[in-house]
Amino acid sequence: MVISQSCGLTTVSSSLALLLGAKENSVRQRLREWYYAKENKRGTRRCEVEASQSFVPLLRWILSWWSANEKRLALAMDATSLGHALVVLAISVVYRGCAIPVAWRVLPAIEKGSWKEPWLDLFSRFQEQIPEDWVVIVLADRGLYAKWLWEAIRKCNWHPFLRINRRFFFRPKDGREFTALHLAFQQPDHIWSGAGTCFKVHSIQATLLVQWDEGFEEPWLILTDLPPEHALPCWYGLRAWIECGFKHIKSAGWQWQYTRMLDSQRATRFWLTIAVATLWVLSVGGQADANLPASSLDALPKIRIAPSHRHRYSLPRLLSCFHRGLLIILTTLIAQRPVPFGRFIPEPWPT
Repeated sequence: MVISQSCGLTTVSSSLALLLGAKENSVRQRLREWYYAKENKRGTRRCEVEASQSFVPLLRWILSWWSANEKRLALAMDATSLGHALVVLAISVVYRGCAIPVAWRVLPAIEKGSWKEPWLDLFSRFQEQIPEDWVVIVLADRGLYAKWLWEAIRKCNWHPFLRINRRFFFRPKDGREFTALHLAFQQPDHIWSGAGTCFKVHSIQATLLVQWDEGFEEPWLILTDLPPEHALPCWYGLRAWIECGFKHIKSAGWQWQYTRMLDSQRATRFWLTIAVATLWVLSVGGQADANLPASSLDALPKIRIAPSHRHRYSLPRLLSCFHRGLLIILTTLIAQRPVPFGRFIPEPWPT
């Protein structure tokens, strides 16, 4: 996949056939049978890949390469669709503007029913899998909030960081009455945090974080179980990185949008290759990104176009960690140097 810069079966089979001196059709069939169900494989001793058994090892793999002095982790959950054929529910580690899937479920897009059970099943696999002295937040956009989700995240000893709509009600810890959030926060340039009770029905004790910057139509209204003094609403900006992760899986990376695979179970197994390839590429690209020298703009005279107080990590990346990792691996192979493996060096969370 890295060499062909595609997860397409035909493209990868052709690349492997050229590298191995094998027949394309033979390689293609071997790869197809890898993600087939047991009953669809030839032979009498074939087994079936169970992708869900790899979710915890994937997360442990990432943590084993994580910086030893950093015990914070941000996860994001969201869904992405493949036209009108498939929809993927994914939980990803967000990292340096990108995302690595660690758990997922592929469903038929036209399948009726709630996503509650698939999400609960994904979170149930991670209970007590990260040391208690770590701070792990789980970010989700509006529309995904539900009390069962809040409880499922907390059962993992993780902290919900869930955006909610303005139509809900909140009562501060020392307050007597609920206030509609759309009335409490009516204009930009507003930051607020406080503990209290959210929702009149199915109430929960939570911390409400509010951030509404100039130029935005609506505020971020975030619910978390972290104390107000230990959480910042701007952390929610990390959630956007899962969107970048979906883009790398599709048009900006592995080209999954061109797949003709319609079987959701096969696609669930197939995503394991996507997750492992993404993990490798980001470990290499992220480590190189962390070691880049500070931008030369910082050395220019103190004029308006280059303020000297600006930090390097606040500057926009000219090249994503994903594409930097691809380039490093490819050029290393061309130069016949040892295959690179990287580390995960997280950026400081926004403040």
